[in-house]
Amino acid sequence: MPESTDASVYFIGNATTIIRCNGFTLLTDPNFLHRGQQARLGWGIRTRRRTEPAMSVADLPPVDLVVLSHLHGDHWDEIAERGLDPYVPIVTTPHAADVLRGRGFGNAIGLETWQTYQVHRNSGVLSITAVPARHAPGPLDRLLPPVMGSVLDFCRGDDLDLRLHISGDTVLDPCLAEIPRRFPEIDAAIVHLGGTRIFRVLVSMDGVQGAEWLQLIKPEVALPVHYDDYEAFTSPLSEFQHHVRRLGLTHAVHYLMRGETCRLPLRTRPRPVARPR
Repeated sequence: MPESTDASVYFIGNATTIIRCNGFTLLTDPNFLHRGQQARLGWGIRTRRRTEPAMSVADLPPVDLVVLSHLHGDHWDEIAERGLDPYVPIVTTPHAADVLRGRGFGNAIGLETWQTYQVHRNSGVLSITAVPARHAPGPLDRLLPPVMGSVLDFCRGDDLDLRLHISGDTVLDPCLAEIPRRFPEIDAAIVHLGGTRIFRVLVSMDGVQGAEWLQLIKPEVALPVHYDDYEAFTSPLSEFQHHVRRLGLTHAVHYLMRGETCRLPLRTRPRPVARPR
């Protein structure tokens, strides 16, 4: 894996990645279930894993914090719960933070939409801002755990080195339009796909919505994840690739396989941080 001074994303599987930048090491949506094991999605619904994660929880490097989009079994499972340090900070939704603190993770931090959590160290400042996400359209959204997207700003002083957006499990919704208005010039984005359906209703972006999301967010590079690891996913990566080509956005996507690393170049001329309005 790259040294901590590099900006990089290492793909473990599903929505689980290791992000490194400016000396920070972050883990996202920790899911370490093995092939054949089932993730709980609530309301008695389960989905079987098709793949093996590229890394076990025991092999993780030291992690500064976890960014957790929501509390579903394919984003936080019993293996992660047993294996992670109970003192590690977990930045997540207020709902998930309440649950995790009750399970012994006392440093779980719940962010409302547009709230920011900062970590300061000699190598710089990391700001994590919760941004809108909607897990399902209409009334079904209220039956699912609250979900957040996030924007990660890696800064040195007042200079922004890297801005990375994580979509979280969301469908394309008008509430997302405020993200690029408040956070322009997104360097990289991790987009959750899969076309998951519950009761035949789309609860994560399929290939069509994923490509339209690219048009909306306009990242310099997008890394698709969360597309084939579970049986609940109905939209293969090939569908996303088709619509990316149709919209002329192939240049903006890097396809990262499990166990691979994508290096993200830091801004050669760091620009002042544009604070959210």
